Order: sequence, then C-alpha cells, then structure tokens
Amino acid sequence: MTHPSLAIIRREHRALSAMLRSISLLLAGHRRRNTLPDFDALQAMLFYADEFPEKLHHPKESRLLFPKLRGRNAQTDAVLDRLDADHARGEHAIRELEHALLGFRMMSGTDQGEARRDKFENLMKRYADFYLEHMRIEEAEILPLAEAVLCDDDWAQLDAAFLTNRDPLAGYGADEAYRPLFRKIVGELQKSGSVGSALEAFSGTSLSMGDRETQ
Repeated sequence: MTHPSLAIIRREHRALSAMLRSISLLLAGHRRRNTLPDFDALQAMLFYADEFPEKLHHPKESRLLFPKLRGRNAQTDAVLDRLDADHARGEHAIRELEHALLGFRMMSGTDQGEARRDKFENLMKRYADFYLEHMRIEEAEILPLAEAVLCDDDWAQLDAAFLTNRDPLAGYGADEAYRPLFRKIVGELQKSGSVGSALEAFSGTSLSMGDRETQ
C-alpha cells in the first residue's frame, strides 16, 4: 500500500531536485556564454524554494513524521537529528543565498561583479549538493522505516497533514496567486541554452506542456 503522505514527500522531493538542477543548468549556461542571468527568474526560483520546501514541506517532516520514528534505536535517532539539523540549516542557507543573489544583481557591472557572481554560484552549488544528499538519506533510510513500523492511526494523521498545503510544482493545483511565479520560471527555462535538459528535469511535475504553452 502506498500512503498519500509518502507519495507527496517523494513528489515534492522530485520537484525540489528539479528546481535545483535547473538553476545549476541556467547558471552554467550563462557562464559558458559570458552573459548575465535573468535575476528576476532566479529570485522566483529561490522564492519557490523558500515558500514551499522550506516553509511547508520540511516543517511537516520535522514536526509530524520524525517524532513518530524517534526512540526506536540510537542509529535512527542520530539520522533524525542530522535531518532536523539540516532543516534548520536550510532556513539560514536560503537567506544567505537570497542575499548573495541581491549582491550579484546590484554589483554586476562593477569591479565587484565577478566576485559577487562567484560567491552566489558557489553558495548555490553548496545548497544544491546539501539538499540533494539530504533528500537521498530521507528516501533511503527514513521513508522505508516509516513504511515498516508506523500504524494505521499514524498514517491517518500524516496523510491528513500532508494532503494540505501541497507544493504546486509537485503536480498539485497552484493558487491563482502563484501562477505568475511558475510562468516566470518556465519562461526563463525556455530561453535557456539548456532548455531541453532543464525542462526534462521537471518531468512529472506540474510544469506540464500545457503550462509551457501559455508562455
């Protein structure tokens, strides 16, 4: 049996992975062409990471799923401690990234421009590597454990929580207020020299062909 909460977690992981990979592709493409990225699009992508994974997805894992798995053995508790620390670290890291992007934007064209670009790109790579590894550990160790040990009442609580405030990028309907955000992101991917690879990264998310045709 596939529990809705587990399916949602995996789909939201896939959406965040796609966004992180797409940002990396966009930055690498602009580096190769020696051009500046669309700063508004990059800001939209970081806003997405903050608005959905950081504020909605991770808190539900830390507050609802992880406590149900604690106390079973020291090894599992150590992994959960690390994942909870990752969630706290992510909140700081996204602020640091947003500030670095602002610095890159404001100082481009000055003698600090290249250093600011390097700083943002390095921070972005560290953030992407960090979260990809974080999600790998969750899917390899924590989700299988949850499937093995949680009871029906546990799943009823988790499913009810994860079925609310779901990530639109993971295939769920977005509030109308968020649609311009996703159009901005898709529009930048279309203009990218790596558009095929970037859009392929979003395979299975809500950035469907129908959404792309509205650009």
